Amino acid sequence: MSLNIVVLAKQVPDTRNVGKDAMKADGTINRAALPAIFNPEDLNALEQALRLKDAHPGSTVTLLTMGPGRAAEILREGLFRGADNGYLLTDRAFAGADTLATSYALATAIRKIGTFDIIIGGRQAIDGDTAQVGPQVAEKLGLTQITYTEEIVKVDEASRRIVAKRHIDGGVETVEGPLPIVLTVNGSAAPCRPRNAKLVQKYKRALGAQEKAALKGEGEPLAYADLYEKRPYLNLVEWSVADVEGDLKQCGLSGSPTKVKAIENISFQAKESRTLTGSDQEVEALIVELLANHTIG
Repeated sequence: MSLNIVVLAKQVPDTRNVGKDAMKADGTINRAALPAIFNPEDLNALEQALRLKDAHPGSTVTLLTMGPGRAAEILREGLFRGADNGYLLTDRAFAGADTLATSYALATAIRKIGTFDIIIGGRQAIDGDTAQVGPQVAEKLGLTQITYTEEIVKVDEASRRIVAKRHIDGGVETVEGPLPIVLTVNGSAAPCRPRNAKLVQKYKRALGAQEKAALKGEGEPLAYADLYEKRPYLNLVEWSVADVEGDLKQCGLSGSPTKVKAIENISFQAKESRTLTGSDQEVEALIVELLANHTIG
């Protein structure tokens, strides 16, 4: 049984390097001030998709991401690891989207892709930590969903049902659902495989239209321009709001009821320190003190 799998992935700012210039005056992230990375849990999701592709010959893995032109890097990373193709949703009208507007844009793009059996993404993105986009996409598409997935156990061809293990408080739950379906994957799932050297060589010059425009010198031709005619797979597909027939009122800031008012850096500093010898008496006294002032317990 071959499967058509769509992986939702996001390029996110590296939140380990958040500073005072991380937010613009309108409450949106100043992405230019932060290094960008592949959202960690989306990599876990990609690995689950690639395992399904390995187990079901003939399956395809399609990456879908939304962001500025530089987010095409996410598509390349996916191709380097085994994905078959990808689409970048990029339009100024998508900028400043909260989870509601983001899920709307992704759902319209998935409808344009058309054929899919499984939609899979990370549980949440590290720049928002909401865990809302995956479930909202499922709701907008009218699909069953399995959240907090740690492992896809099997896909049954005869019944067209999927069995997955999901993490819940106090243990692991095994559930099943019908295809097509949306799954969100935890960071505790298997880590994504590394880049494949042959695929890196194949796709290293893959570029989106905005990247090509940035690389072209004024009045100068694009380097390796002939390659993009001979090898169509090197042309990363970019879609605008119009391409996915989206409603401008539901995209970007216009479609986002959530507004960020401020971001503050909070530094915790110790007012005093204490050195313990490690004796049972000192440790017991410290625990009693911490319990008394409700630091613990």
